[in-house]
Amino acid sequence: MNGKSIFYAKIILFGEYGIIFDSMALTIPFTHFHGELIFSDPYKYTNLDLANESNSQLKEYAAYLRKLQIENKTKCLIDVDSFERDIEKGLYFESSIPHSYGLGSSGALVAAVYDSYSHNKINSSRSLKPSEMLKLKSVFALHESFFHGRSSGIDPLNAYIKFALLIKNKDVITSITIPRNRDEGDGAIFLVNTGGPGRTEPLVHLFLEKCKLEKYNSVITNKYIPLTNRCITSLVDGDLHDFFDSLRQLSDVQLQYMNPMIPYHFQEHWKNGLDTDDYTLKLCGSGGGGYLLGFTKKFTKAKKYFKDNNIELITVYRSAK
Repeated sequence: MNGKSIFYAKIILFGEYGIIFDSMALTIPFTHFHGELIFSDPYKYTNLDLANESNSQLKEYAAYLRKLQIENKTKCLIDVDSFERDIEKGLYFESSIPHSYGLGSSGALVAAVYDSYSHNKINSSRSLKPSEMLKLKSVFALHESFFHGRSSGIDPLNAYIKFALLIKNKDVITSITIPRNRDEGDGAIFLVNTGGPGRTEPLVHLFLEKCKLEKYNSVITNKYIPLTNRCITSLVDGDLHDFFDSLRQLSDVQLQYMNPMIPYHFQEHWKNGLDTDDYTLKLCGSGGGGYLLGFTKKFTKAKKYFKDNNIELITVYRSAK
């Protein structure tokens, strides 16, 4: 194994589902959760059951990568022999990123394997050429499809680059800095735990099936995607008035038309945010469970509400006062 690097979770602030239809998307690395490839050590305090489970998963992943190479589909040269030898020595992915919570646990693993075992890897850098960014995205999409059946490649790309990524469309990806606005003293972005994992593949399948219906497709095309793009543009430009206005509309559209992606027991909390304007919730990833993403200009009130309802809240960003 070459080197030892830590790979962070990712949060897709905007673009879930819409990215399938080439909407804009905005993702950020989230250092609160992370993972790394390490060897099992009986003298270290770790969960050996999870280590063995991860080791078994890596064996299956290595077999998948070997199959891609045999079929000449891998798009990059992975040293599968070395990877498999290390797996036999007890290699596993030590990770605090919760599985099926919308935070890119498989993306971090894919990025870690690429970083350690790719012979002709593109080194991570904030100043990557657009062509290099797209090549990485293509490689990662193929590799991560082992875990989900279908992947955009964005999760492992974000884990690998470790900077915020603005996806303008399928052909234009850039790393950016999101401005920290100092005018909103109690503003914040946060995660709330719905209490259980979600499942990406069936929800994406449901969404694609619904999009075959003309009325539903029209809502996604004419409402959901434009609102997603407006949220991203206004946030990047630092226009918070337009941002929160667009965000509330986006949240309402998700509640109406993506209802199956929002756990039923959490819909009252979603509605409460829209009714009180104390916070606004949206999907974080495919939904169905895991975390939801929250935005607020009244973080003190939002934090109290979720604490009073015994719901875990994790701060992603606080406005500088």
